[in-house]
Amino acid sequence: MQKAESLQGKWRNVAFLLTALLIVAADQFSKVWIRSYPEEQLISEAGFFRIIHTHNTGAAFGLFQGHSFALSIVASVGIAVILLYALFIYRRFPILENRLGMLALGLILGGAVGNLIDRLNLGYVTDFIDIGVWPTFNIADSAVTVGVIILAYLLLPLARAGKRGDGQSI
Repeated sequence: MQKAESLQGKWRNVAFLLTALLIVAADQFSKVWIRSYPEEQLISEAGFFRIIHTHNTGAAFGLFQGHSFALSIVASVGIAVILLYALFIYRRFPILENRLGMLALGLILGGAVGNLIDRLNLGYVTDFIDIGVWPTFNIADSAVTVGVIILAYLLLPLARAGKRGDGQSI
């Protein structure tokens, strides 16, 4: 029985790391392609969807522009926390010890690593997906966003269980 649990744990780790690796690869390959065009060049347009080469020295939505070093430190700490949790301390929080939880963490890890690679190598993040009213983003940003949405979905029942009927925390 313990051998089956050990094997299941190993496959969980492989799936988590493979998800992260695939996101990093897709993100970096797409950014190499985008950087082959001059900055601000419109590469493709279809209705409200555009591919355009831009740089972002800030965080999501253009916040904290020019603080790439501080954002690199925050990303590094976040990556370390995700790795520690996913590989060593996940048993303490079994709500995330499932395929969907590992997918969410793999997406977040892959996105964080993808953007950190840009920050460390270039001093900025390459963005290129523009859908009109939304700020320009990339595959790593999308992975982090989807991962956080999945994580919130998984943690929502836990948050609801922590509330009493009158809306007060227990």
